[in-house]
Amino acid sequence: MTRFVDVPTMSRLVQDIGVAPFIGELSHAIEQDFVHWADFDKSARVANHSDIGVIELMPVSNAKSYAFKYVNGHPGNTAQGLYTVMAFGVLADVETGYPVLLSELTVATALRTCATSLMAARALARPDARRMALIGNGAQSEFQALAFHSHLGIEEIAVYDVDARATDKLVRNLSAWPSLKVVRARSTAEAVRGADIVTTVTADKAYATILTPGMIEPGMHINAVGGDCPGKTELHADVLRGARVFVEYEPQTRIEGDIQQLPKDFPVVDLWRVLAGTEAGRQHAGQVTVFDSVGFALEDYSTLRYVLDQATRRNMGVDVELVPWADDPKDLFRYTRAGASRAVMRRVA
Repeated sequence: MTRFVDVPTMSRLVQDIGVAPFIGELSHAIEQDFVHWADFDKSARVANHSDIGVIELMPVSNAKSYAFKYVNGHPGNTAQGLYTVMAFGVLADVETGYPVLLSELTVATALRTCATSLMAARALARPDARRMALIGNGAQSEFQALAFHSHLGIEEIAVYDVDARATDKLVRNLSAWPSLKVVRARSTAEAVRGADIVTTVTADKAYATILTPGMIEPGMHINAVGGDCPGKTELHADVLRGARVFVEYEPQTRIEGDIQQLPKDFPVVDLWRVLAGTEAGRQHAGQVTVFDSVGFALEDYSTLRYVLDQATRRNMGVDVELVPWADDPKDLFRYTRAGASRAVMRRVA
């Protein structure tokens, strides 16, 4: 049987663990897998683009497990009452190919994205960072805010979005954490002024310049999260030229990240090498660092294995017969007759 984790189950799982502990534990799980980078069979995601969005498949595996995520990115969806990003994923046993987990990944992707940002900032930001700017206040913003407040010591966040209603929503949701000071800014420039960390999580599929060189201050760490497909950027090219740039999987980031604006020989640093201790991260306090984050399949692998472990421990989810039960593995035709299935579904919590 395959464990199935739907949205209500994921919601209960996050509540049972706690949002901040979930993010922290997931961030460490992702870091563990990044340190073992060489053990994974990796490839850039397969993307099908349209004029209004993208649908992608993201596979990765090691000797034990295979994982993939189906995910979309449609910025216009909110006008139809749909999320911009929606996803689900599968974790399978490499030895047999048997799917052990089928899980929602829309909520989990938001959690893994902020957990990855946190992982990068722990390695790259100045240790004394206390103020963060959050540009783009949509579905990802609360997760980013809580990750940095709970695990990196960020005490104040300046927030800005061209959609004031998104900022209203963010401020309302973050009011449950009174220890975090939230300041509404009137522009991106105002928000980033004096910030130690700047996180951009905008959604428009366009060549945008959310951050320009005049906004950058010495020692800043920038999490560029929103630029994640061809034709979609957030940083002016000169911001990148003036910084030390770190990437997840270079062949994918060259196509999808903010560095798509720059020549193919523009130097970047693999984040996994920093985490493994074989490459320097921030070289001095005044250096500007950029994590050109596009999202990579290994992060989803880590998320799926973490979710399976936690759901199993807590006896949450549903066991479903996603593939046929093999009483006679040479007789598949039996499933065309009534009564062939061993079980329809067994809810375990």
